[in-house]
Amino acid sequence: MKTSVTLSVLNLAPVREGLGVSDALRQSIKLAQKIEEFGYHRFWVAEHHNMPGIASSATAVLIGQIAGATKAIRVGSGGIMLPNHAPLTIAEQFGTLNALYPGRIDLGLGRAPGTDQLTAHALRRHGQDANDFPELVEELQAYFQPESTTKRVRAYPGEGENIPIWLLGSSGFSARLAGEMGLPFAFAGHFAPQHMMPALMVYKESFKPSAVLAEPYSMVAVNAIVAETAKEAEVLASSLYQQFLAMIRNRPGKLKPAVENIDDIWTPYEKQMVMEQLGGSFIGTAADVHDRLLRFAEKTETNEFMLHSTIYDEQKQYESFRLLAEQFGLLS
Repeated sequence: MKTSVTLSVLNLAPVREGLGVSDALRQSIKLAQKIEEFGYHRFWVAEHHNMPGIASSATAVLIGQIAGATKAIRVGSGGIMLPNHAPLTIAEQFGTLNALYPGRIDLGLGRAPGTDQLTAHALRRHGQDANDFPELVEELQAYFQPESTTKRVRAYPGEGENIPIWLLGSSGFSARLAGEMGLPFAFAGHFAPQHMMPALMVYKESFKPSAVLAEPYSMVAVNAIVAETAKEAEVLASSLYQQFLAMIRNRPGKLKPAVENIDDIWTPYEKQMVMEQLGGSFIGTAADVHDRLLRFAEKTETNEFMLHSTIYDEQKQYESFRLLAEQFGLLS
């Protein structure tokens, strides 16, 4: 069994029931400070739109606030949904971030809209879609290249900035593209576990060494909820279950408090649907989750986990990350 794996954190700035967007943003920044204190490697936030329970839609703005409130932890996007934006705009935004916080900014890129189709249309008035993703990535990379006298359109800030680009995905498309481009790949195992192993295999088989990477480097996002007892962890996870249940019912909303018995809320069929999406979750005591993550890392040959912890109670969320950090020896 593997003895170590890199641990990082994914956050969507969830808006908790009874609170507002400003609370969610402050909580996300405070969590990043705790995550840095606990010794995790990076802290990413993700772009979503038209969702009342997620406050991270202006992703680059939030990354800047988090980087400014922390000292050394890497901060980035998990991800920026590139077809929603002009590559020049993203180059300028992340060029600015990297100029302000050198060597600390990651740029994870996705091809999905991060929202419903109506909102995607409102975002993509210029006509880009997921099919344009490879060309958009190449255009973005070109803006980050060192100074060139041949380019008529250049990114200031952005040009010459050494910003790591990751490709994100929940299927084989981005996995293959990441491999062919020699880029690191992050898989969305926290909501699409059934596609994980095929995507990781495609990534490794299609990988070509590049100036960025000599060997493939993969990261898997997983749901991880830890408590002093397995029973308490399951209760805390009920907020995560309710979040996915609301999406299945097409009634997305704010993050709900934990409940003692989730079976009072969903039907057996709904439970099955939720659990199919959350099959990549690690819920239990720190020792149990530690061992399961290491076995999982060995099975998947992944280099890094990005932990997504959907817990309503802020203090319990801190405790979940702290207990796991202690178990992995991250805390000095």
